[in-house]
Amino acid sequence: MSSDLEVTALAINVTVPQALRWTDTRRGETFTLTTLNVRLLPDGRLAAKAYGRPVAGGRGAYVSFPVPDDPGLTALIADAAGRAGALWAAHRGLG
Repeated sequence: MSSDLEVTALAINVTVPQALRWTDTRRGETFTLTTLNVRLLPDGRLAAKAYGRPVAGGRGAYVSFPVPDDPGLTALIADAAGRAGALWAAHRGLG
């Protein structure tokens, strides 16, 4: 395997368990945040953004929110990254 391959994106989507979900407001609309998009940055750190649905219902806009500094969310992100790494490492090639 060549270490000079340029991989430009490593990202996963993670469902936020009910107990860790939160709400935030953008443009006067309140959203319940249910999904995290976690990216592996080139320097090895993780970055995450949250997405969700409007509390009032409907589809609403696709808007990202910052992830609060919460120990439960931090652990979820770390666990999800580890799980994704294990799944990638165990891949069985193209289907």
